[in-house]
This record gives sequence, structure tokens and C-alpha cells, in this order.
Amino acid sequence: MKAKWITPVVTALDENGHIDTEANKRIYEHLIQGGIDGILIFGSIGEFFALPMEEKKDMVREAVACIDHRVTVYIGTNSMEFEECVEFSNFALDAGADGVMVISPYYFNLPDSAVENFYDSLADRVNGPVLLYNFPARTGYDLKPEVILGLVRRHKNIVGIKDTVGTMGHTRAIIQAVKREFPEFLVYSGFDEFFAHNVLSGGDGCIAGLSNFAPAVAAGFAGAARDNDLAAMQAYQQKIDSLMAIYDVAEQFIPIIKKAMVLCGVEMDPACAAPLLSADENETEKIREILKQAEII
Repeated sequence: MKAKWITPVVTALDENGHIDTEANKRIYEHLIQGGIDGILIFGSIGEFFALPMEEKKDMVREAVACIDHRVTVYIGTNSMEFEECVEFSNFALDAGADGVMVISPYYFNLPDSAVENFYDSLADRVNGPVLLYNFPARTGYDLKPEVILGLVRRHKNIVGIKDTVGTMGHTRAIIQAVKREFPEFLVYSGFDEFFAHNVLSGGDGCIAGLSNFAPAVAAGFAGAARDNDLAAMQAYQQKIDSLMAIYDVAEQFIPIIKKAMVLCGVEMDPACAAPLLSADENETEKIREILKQAEII
């Protein structure tokens, strides 16, 4: 079966809150050596919403050159300013990214027609592969399977979706609605624990955050799925299930993921862009205990 685990990678920052290029390169090597199938830069975990555009462009250049086609590279080019989104998307593709991922407009709850118009206009002007990003908990809007199918019918360069929803039934409905007509359309789950259900339903895997600090676990799970090794998949599922407790340590999970990476030996500063606060001592102890129980450290 087709099965890939793509890491929505964190963005390492320096003590002044700027993107730390060298630390990010170390993170990419950590993921590649851990066996991950691909890297999404500037997703939600990558704090796309809090970083200046020129720094993001510099990081795209450096990242694409560093990764050098060893794994798939997607860039989150999300922006509420439409022209900026178009320009950044084409910049990333020109720099050598394999595709861009764009979240639907956020803040207002929008009708289907407005979101369709957004993606129609975007796909017409972006010169390469576009993946949709559905995250209703952050946008206030849900990309429905029939809306996705209509977009894919109209635009050959809309090639996939990351579906970050709390019920696998939603992602399964996308698989059933779109892949019957477009079997190569990529459907990824946004939550780690849905990886196996996704691929068993005919999807393509997940783009999910635990792989930032446990790439070998994620890569092993994907490899077991590709080998149709059900016993190994069961063992990996239980490992991932235990690690899902990481998301419950604090309301905002990005600082928790970064601290877990440091505890796993990744050389980086765990600081986040304001207003996110770094993990405190109590949270760090909870993270350490979760990692020990899962035998990650």
C-alpha cells in the first residue's frame, strides 16, 4: 500500500526570535537520517503565522538546497493577503520545492463559494502543485469532500490535501469522494494516530508532528505499512498512541514539541515566537515521563 509520513517541521528560532538557519538545517538532517519520507516547512507547527516574509524566503532557499531532493519538500505558503500567498507560492516552487500547501482563509467562517473562489483563483496563478490544508479548528470552516472534488476537477495542479480533523470519518469521506475519480490525489491525515486508518482506507499517510522528535518511529510505521506487516503496524500504533499524550501537556503544543526534540538530543533552542511560551519545568517533566514510558529516551 502507499504510505508516507511527512513531518510538519518546527522552525528553530534564535534568542532574538529570528529564524536560526543552521539549527533548522540540523533538524532537517535529524529527520532525513531518521528515515522520514518528506518535510513540510512553515506549516502550523512551523509557526508560519508569526514569521517575517523575508526570513521565510531565505529559509526556503537554504532548506531546499540543504535537503537537496533527498526527501519530498512542501512549503506552507499560507497568508491572509492573497497576492502575498500567490507570490510566496511561486517563489517556493521556483526555489525547487515539490509543492506548496495552503490553508483555507481563516478568522471568518466563510460560505463554500468564498473558499472555492479563493482556491480557484490561487490554483490559476500558482505555477506548480498545490495541496489544500483543512484545519477547521483554526479556520472556522470545513473543506467538504464535494468542494474538494470540484476543485480537483477544475485544477490539475491541486494534487492533495492535509486533513487535520479529529474524526477519521471526515478524511475517509474525502478518500471515497475524490480518489474514485482521481486515484493519484494525495490524502494525508493531520493527526498521527490516524496514520494506519488512513492508509487502510486508501489514503496516503499523514503529515503529523510527533515525527519531529520520533522520526524513527514514524518512519518504521510507514515502512511497516508499505510492507503490509500488520503485526509491526499494531506495535507502532500502540507506540504512537502512547506518544499522543504529548499534545495534552499544554494548550499550545508547539513549545511542547520543541522541548521534546531537545530532550531527544536535537541541538536547538526550544523558544517559540511570541506569544507562545516555552515549556516550564512542570511541563518538561511531563514530557520527559511520556518519552521515557515510550522508550524514546
